Amino acid sequence: MTDNLHEGPLPPVAQPAPPKKLTRREERRLRRRRRRRGEEVLAWVLVPLICFGIYWGVNAGFGFFGTSPGQVWDQLMQVKAMMEKRSSNPGARG
Repeated sequence: MTDNLHEGPLPPVAQPAPPKKLTRREERRLRRRRRRRGEEVLAWVLVPLICFGIYWGVNAGFGFFGTSPGQVWDQLMQVKAMMEKRSSNPGARG
């Protein structure tokens, strides 16, 4: 066990060359690529959350006012019909 203690100096190990320093243009391209990836990931997360939030908010609003989209649509169609009657009969103004 002690006979391998005095073998002599270790042979030098070839050091890998330091990585080539990137130019400013290459650094900018890398930053841009990373930013685009980050934006894509963020978009894939945020867009569904925003859509769900809008859907939830509209449903909560209808629930708060005690109505439904169908009832609102019917009322809008009634208003449209009244406006069309009013515009087709110019002498009926009060």
